[in-house]
Amino acid sequence: MRTSLKASLAAAVAVGALVALGPAIGQDRPESILPPGFGEPTPAPAPRPTPPAGTQPPRPTGPTQPSAPQPAPSPAQPGAMIQPLPATTPGDAPLVPPVATPAPVDPAVLAQYEMPASARRSLATVGPVTASEGGLDTDAFGDADGQYVETLMRRLSAPLPSRWMSILLRRALVSHVDTPSRTNGADFAAERAWLLLRMGESVAARAVAQNVDTDNYTPKLYQVAMNTALATGDPAGLCPLVTGAMRYAPARGWTMAQAMCAGLSGNPAQASPLIATAKRRNVASGVDLLLAQKVVGAGAQGRQAVTIEWDGVDRLTAWRFGLAMATGVTVPDELYGTAGPQVKYWQALSPSVALGDRLAPAEAAAGQGVLSSAALVDLYAAAATDDDTQSGATATANDLQTAYADRNPDSRLTALRQLWGGANARPSYARLVLTARAAARMNPALAKAEADHLVASMLSAGLDRTAARWLGSVPAGSDAWAMIMLSDPDAYRRLSYSDLASYTGGEGDSALKQRMLFAGLAGLGRLNQGDIERAAQSLGVRIGADNAWTRALDSAARDGQAGTVVLLAAVGMQAGSWKDIPPEALYRIVGALRGVGLDGEARMIAAEAIARA
Repeated sequence: MRTSLKASLAAAVAVGALVALGPAIGQDRPESILPPGFGEPTPAPAPRPTPPAGTQPPRPTGPTQPSAPQPAPSPAQPGAMIQPLPATTPGDAPLVPPVATPAPVDPAVLAQYEMPASARRSLATVGPVTASEGGLDTDAFGDADGQYVETLMRRLSAPLPSRWMSILLRRALVSHVDTPSRTNGADFAAERAWLLLRMGESVAARAVAQNVDTDNYTPKLYQVAMNTALATGDPAGLCPLVTGAMRYAPARGWTMAQAMCAGLSGNPAQASPLIATAKRRNVASGVDLLLAQKVVGAGAQGRQAVTIEWDGVDRLTAWRFGLAMATGVTVPDELYGTAGPQVKYWQALSPSVALGDRLAPAEAAAGQGVLSSAALVDLYAAAATDDDTQSGATATANDLQTAYADRNPDSRLTALRQLWGGANARPSYARLVLTARAAARMNPALAKAEADHLVASMLSAGLDRTAARWLGSVPAGSDAWAMIMLSDPDAYRRLSYSDLASYTGGEGDSALKQRMLFAGLAGLGRLNQGDIERAAQSLGVRIGADNAWTRALDSAARDGQAGTVVLLAAVGMQAGSWKDIPPEALYRIVGALRGVGLDGEARMIAAEAIARA
């Protein structure tokens, strides 16, 4: 993805090779190591032969530089040599005119050379992921009011309880979309990046912020951009923004960024007075100041070591997290408990964290949708070869290898059970994500007893067609059957009321799961209208409830505003867990997503309700 905020640090290292040539044996004097012609007296030029009278000197055959016309030989001296430059007399024009003082350059003209108009990005359409790359269409927000859309994002509580809703929301926020009316494109990008940060999507948030040219930054985007740089552990990302931020959005963090950027650019002599001034003015103190000094020392010629002690630090902030990640300082586990869960997801995405320390937050991030199933498997595979990884993580990696690659189906199934916590345990959703593609390799005829977990595992990674092949092997009315009925992309018939009544619910809250199955099937249009009304009455699901949220959602779906529908759907899923999401809300969400062409995500969200309720 193309970004406009590049780290402006370059450490140039010149590498040379010294070749020593020793004198040859038997020489009277050392052989010179200079190229031929260097260090030797310049021989006098040989006299040119005078051409015969009446002839012209030969013309050069190759291209030559134009020269001033030479005077013809004097009649008194036929054949005289042409002088290379004519002698000048007082009053003649000088051969080299004096250089005039350059006129001041217009900053606007200079900006055109630094970034020509063809390279500049418009604020009318902002976002790093185009529709061809998996994003939403550019008109995803249609004619929605921009201030209304920004308010939805600003007030949205994140993270969400649904993995698939979080994945869809991230997709909408990073899309290359038109800026709605009554809002600035940079401010719109800032709201999107800020919501992504609260979701734990630090890398995606930085990509959105960097999709705006720096000369278009607003005070709001400056503030959010600082947080994206800290969440990704990249203080160098602040350096291209310091000058503009100090002018338009001054804050204590930017004052410290001046010193850090001076140190990172190899100017410790400039950084030290800035740090001293910040300390004297109480801009920062304690661990915050020490972390900034450690960043300065990490630059070229820093020549200083700073020890970080967390004693007395009572909470973890974005500043402390980001600078600790940048300098390789380990944050105590108890401090993560003072911050929101999204900070754990930032940790999972940070390459500076040791592999063994990333595994637990990575599992949490995968369950939330921040990491994919494949990324989590790759992380365990890398940890298995790391000498510093603890034995428990190594055992998990070995079980994972068996579950994916063993030739014996029974061994693979045993390894899956071990990864899920035992034969009779209900696995965590993160472990279902971890084993998704291993579950897809199982034979339905040989693993009927684990069908509910296997189907849920496959659908956690979106393997809907693979899961649908289990339909003939799972008993009707089971959790696996219910999830396949919701997720099958090729469902050719509608279910009846009796089909719905056959589902009694499996593990977990069976009554809630019955209502969730009904809400999902009704929202997907997989029940007849008469059966919908009958089931809604018998199960007590008020699908006809009318309020401001349902009216806004229905209106956005009618207008084809996929981006607005996704935001409103996320608003309807603000809860601590799936058990707190009303089935009526699921019905409305699934129907609205299906109405704007997001059928795949609608099916995955409905199936996830059965797996996690």
